[in-house]
Amino acid sequence: MDLTPTPSQTVGPYFHLGCTNNHAVSCIAGPQAKGERVRLICRVFDGHGVPVDDAMIEIWQADSEGNYNTATGALGKGADPDCAGFGRMATDANGKCFFETIKPGRVPGINGRSQAPHFNVSVFARGILKRLATRIYFADDPANQECPILALVPEERRATLLARPDRGNPGDWLFEVHLCGKDETVFFDV
Repeated sequence: MDLTPTPSQTVGPYFHLGCTNNHAVSCIAGPQAKGERVRLICRVFDGHGVPVDDAMIEIWQADSEGNYNTATGALGKGADPDCAGFGRMATDANGKCFFETIKPGRVPGINGRSQAPHFNVSVFARGILKRLATRIYFADDPANQECPILALVPEERRATLLARPDRGNPGDWLFEVHLCGKDETVFFDV
């Protein structure tokens, strides 16, 4: 019997194999889903600005009417059946992954104030024992100014939560996750 130790990994030796290779979901909203089609391109970087090639991003979102894909939806209506509302992808050698979806609608917030369109995001990567929870908002969306959750983030840090349009590819939105360092993404304690 060979008792040679295997490399240790804080999230387990079969993380990529079990969670991303067998259960990848890049299409969150099918072609028949109502709403503005978007392709969300995420990149994950470590504290030195090096792409993280073995991270996993999970996304939850509402449909274009602000309903989550549950039995009754967030607003008491049924969610769009063509918007699954969930995606999971591993990053590639450049720290990148992408999702095909639609722009989410506004959902209820605090004190009756609606939240701006956003994606709920979990980041998993080597060295992280517990998921990192963050959000992705759309840069220049007027609803950002009145979003009660975004208002909880110090103004100088809000840019870390904004996806930017890819000027060369209409419909593509770019978002960077920085795990630590001077450009660290805001993560929520949930």
